[in-house]
Amino acid sequence: MTQSPDEARPRVKGSQTAMAAAYLVAIVLGVCSGLWGGETIHAFADFVSSIFIRLFKFISIPIIAVSIIATLASISRSSESGRIFRHTIFYTLFTTILAATLAAVLYVAMSPANVAMTAGAIAPQVAEHSYLEYIQSVIPDNFLAPFLSANVLSVLLVSAAIGIAISRLPRDSRSQEVLLAFFTGAQEVLFILVKWLIRVLPIGIFGFISALVVEMNKGVEIGGLGTYFGVILAANFIQMLVVLPLLMLARGVNPIRVAKGMAPALAVAFFSKSSAGTLPVTMSCAENNVGVARPVSRFVLPICTTINMNGCAAFILVTVVYLMQNAGAEVTLPMLAAWILISTLAAVGNAGVPMGCFFLSASLLASMNVPIMLMGVILPFYAVIDMIETTLNVWSDSTVAAMVNHDLGKDEKDDEAVPPPYKTGTFS
Repeated sequence: MTQSPDEARPRVKGSQTAMAAAYLVAIVLGVCSGLWGGETIHAFADFVSSIFIRLFKFISIPIIAVSIIATLASISRSSESGRIFRHTIFYTLFTTILAATLAAVLYVAMSPANVAMTAGAIAPQVAEHSYLEYIQSVIPDNFLAPFLSANVLSVLLVSAAIGIAISRLPRDSRSQEVLLAFFTGAQEVLFILVKWLIRVLPIGIFGFISALVVEMNKGVEIGGLGTYFGVILAANFIQMLVVLPLLMLARGVNPIRVAKGMAPALAVAFFSKSSAGTLPVTMSCAENNVGVARPVSRFVLPICTTINMNGCAAFILVTVVYLMQNAGAEVTLPMLAAWILISTLAAVGNAGVPMGCFFLSASLLASMNVPIMLMGVILPFYAVIDMIETTLNVWSDSTVAAMVNHDLGKDEKDDEAVPPPYKTGTFS
């Protein structure tokens, strides 16, 4: 017998409650271990944290590559109108890049202090080469080299190229079908592995917290974490309240009207922490309250729910750069420029990963041999950050849909291939 959604919902809530309790217990045990544990317990905690770092490294590069390929290969395939697709992709990438750039600017302006200098950490090559040399190092001369050396930016570029190339194959051809099925299936398999890893993550959190507390007992101050959280929150709120409204105004769209119409969807997004779960409400608000045409809403919003991750891009950039800084890396303009691109592409490929941005950030750091103990401290606060990020993501989706709808409505007379009208939501 198949369970109804209403019957399954209490079980999901119970599972989430149990996982939250497990995280809390892991944090408490980690603190106690770090404060009062002996050498044996400390050694065990170090062993646990090392195991989980190896697991992150194991899963990080494959899941990033496969997610990027599967996403870029599939979205073009569903295109009903070339113009709608082009407008959607342009606004999606543009807003995500703006979010990452804003986060980078705020990071430089607010300059969060280090929590600790971790012994043995390696500084990334960005700080050791000139900008042109670094760009050159990103271009691989061997297909497997980026994956074997965990060169994240090279992996992202190669994966993006493969995904776009698959999308350019003749639609519904045997080659495209086979390749898309392979990468989609591989993505689902990796997501199952991620779910398994998430289930035992409290054990890893225990190890990270314990190791961090031991470091703190040596006189380490954690005051810089407050500024770190401030950068993330400021980046999200400025993107939400200033950048996106100004972008709509520049395109001739009234942001206040859009905000009023999308208010129910934004509320659901905030409390549910799920862009995908909010999608039906988002489409309903866009069509009935904002006047977005149904073909635009039902094409643009599902795509945006998958790839338009403004909040995730900001979180990835700030978190990765901050932990790299704590590991001894010098924060330079070439580094920030590289991570604007990396965080944008990573956010695009993040769809469907449990704990999305948090897990992806930890995986990226682990693949570069950057200590991730601080992720255990960030985790308890991530629930609040996730609520704000999800709201920003849905608001950005709404912004893109409103602007695409406006653009197509304005230009409809120039292209009879796209059915009118797009100025209202009357088209069905």
